Amino acid sequence: MKTKILLAEDDSDFGMILKQYMELEDFEVTWFQNPEDIVAVLPSDFSFHIGILDIMMPNIDGFSLAKMILKEKPGFPLLFLTAKNQKIDRLTGLKLGADDYISKPCDPEELILRIRNILKRVLPLPAETLIKIGEYTLDTEKLLLSHQQADTRLTIREQQLLLYLLKNNRKTIKRDDILDNLWQTSDYFTGRSLDVFISRLRKYFIHDPEIKIQSLRGIGFEIDFPAH
Repeated sequence: MKTKILLAEDDSDFGMILKQYMELEDFEVTWFQNPEDIVAVLPSDFSFHIGILDIMMPNIDGFSLAKMILKEKPGFPLLFLTAKNQKIDRLTGLKLGADDYISKPCDPEELILRIRNILKRVLPLPAETLIKIGEYTLDTEKLLLSHQQADTRLTIREQQLLLYLLKNNRKTIKRDDILDNLWQTSDYFTGRSLDVFISRLRKYFIHDPEIKIQSLRGIGFEIDFPAH
């Protein structure tokens, strides 16, 4: 089965180039020039594996569209196309749960590599779909982290990171090892992305003081997930 890509790009020339190039790489691409058309199919006909969204679009910008998609499809992988290449765009996307960015005009070959890296990072779910983590329960099928005081819907990237930390419980984990295993790169923005996700996980586990995710300056992290 081909990987189905949602492409939201209002520029007709650039959108056509990207669509044709991705189809040459054996992806199935549905190209939308009007973001409203994507909103219309969200509740029902939405069988895509990954979305590529231009940030600067009329009427509905890429960030607003991402919020709408993630509301209906939590954890859906997203890659943003940005012409600005500004730090604020990247940080805004990280808060939404973006998986990657690429600046326009982009090299189609680089875009394909980034798409494939995102798809590779979608780790297979463990045979056990319910995992106890201290006072919490992780439902890996629903991407749901549950506690009697709060339920949190994780993004795919957040769950990938959490599963990696669980696999290395009570060990010192180097930052570069996490980046190499989950991101396949260790540049500045990827490192910042990791810090954002670690900070989120700490907040999610705030109701169990025995769960510890400690930063080791210049090294990485030390993890302690008690099994109750």
